[in-house]
Amino acid sequence: MPRSSVYYKKRTCDSNTMFANLIAEIWIEMPYYGYRRITAELQRRHYQINRKRVLRIMREAKIQAMYPRPNTSMRNESHKIYPYLLKGLVINRPNQVWATDITYIKMKNGWMYLAAIIDVYSRYVIAWRISNTLETAFCLDMLEHALTLGKPDILNTDQGAQFTSEAWITMVEGNGIKVSMDGKGRWADNVIIERFWRTLKHENVLIHIFNTVAELKRSTDKFIRQYNDKRLHQSLGYKTPVEIYTGIEQAVSLVLGKKKVVHKEQILISNASSGGLLSSPFFGEDKNKIQVKSMVI
Repeated sequence: MPRSSVYYKKRTCDSNTMFANLIAEIWIEMPYYGYRRITAELQRRHYQINRKRVLRIMREAKIQAMYPRPNTSMRNESHKIYPYLLKGLVINRPNQVWATDITYIKMKNGWMYLAAIIDVYSRYVIAWRISNTLETAFCLDMLEHALTLGKPDILNTDQGAQFTSEAWITMVEGNGIKVSMDGKGRWADNVIIERFWRTLKHENVLIHIFNTVAELKRSTDKFIRQYNDKRLHQSLGYKTPVEIYTGIEQAVSLVLGKKKVVHKEQILISNASSGGLLSSPFFGEDKNKIQVKSMVI
């Protein structure tokens, strides 16, 4: 007889309340788990329960795995599509290129949509808005606010109907900004804001449960303030976005492309405040010159 049969006794319990609490505990820790993986996790913990029961309890508790349900990039085939202007472009200063996009956030009941505009060079989030619909109005409100703070040379978006609409294009081009759009299905063309969405969800959304829109807005505002003003970014040489955006510090140039290679360009940088050379993991000293790496993404 195996030793495990002597010393181990499976735990059983008919309490739906207990299983509901266990399922909620697993889902909060790993919100991307569906009923199959939650069942497997419970069985690994030696509970006798099958998939059907887990699925029933999850439905009663309104617990669902988080996965991309709402399509935030629905095209309007009648709208004009603009070319992608960022490929091979050296991005080396704030307000040269902005990017915007929309993501979804799961609420206790339903979904909300978050739009944001980010400065590609500094990763500074310039403006954001939350809405319960995907209508263009909340994107226009966000852009109008952003334009009171600065104005880019280029504004890059996906091909979603909000960003190909006449109202959006009129506001962008009316402010002397060039319109750039990702290729169809090319999420990597807008990689900087896609990385921001990943950071926002892993460091804020997935560790909270939002019962109300007010809670979501407060949490988002707090996170973005921290992201802009306090969070150190490895890609910025462990500086904050606000330091780069306001010109207090400098970051490496970006070249958006397919290959992950690094090349160097010689530029002159003076450090008037200290009378010496800048010190950073991205800089290599050469007497009066500094080699600055330009990252290709």
